[in-house]
Amino acid sequence: MTIFTKIIRGEIPCYKVAEDDNFIAFLDVNPVAKGHTLVVPKKEVDYIYDLDDETLAALWVFSKKVAKGVKAVVPCNRIGISVIGLEVPHAHAHLIPINTLDDMNFSKPRVKLATDEFVGLAAQIALHI
Repeated sequence: MTIFTKIIRGEIPCYKVAEDDNFIAFLDVNPVAKGHTLVVPKKEVDYIYDLDDETLAALWVFSKKVAKGVKAVVPCNRIGISVIGLEVPHAHAHLIPINTLDDMNFSKPRVKLATDEFVGLAAQIALHI
């Protein structure tokens, strides 16, 4: 069982911004940028391209809604999307507020936010979804 499945089951807390029957979106606790959000299918499948076609297509539609919410709250030029698939063996997409290509660099130092900042940010994004 992955950490994401534990989050989905409510066994581990998260800063949730959106959820439906098939997906959950929550703030990354080790963000590349303020507003960095993870979109995760509730079905635990390791590799994104092993998702069935319906789930994969729905992931992008759900991600679009979440990205619009993030962009409404976090000043940026765009919301970048990245699928790496090596960190957690559970398919997921990273939605990252960006202004330059370098903003998608996962090797750079991570942004540090206090708990109250995460809570407030998640609540604001959720209001715009």
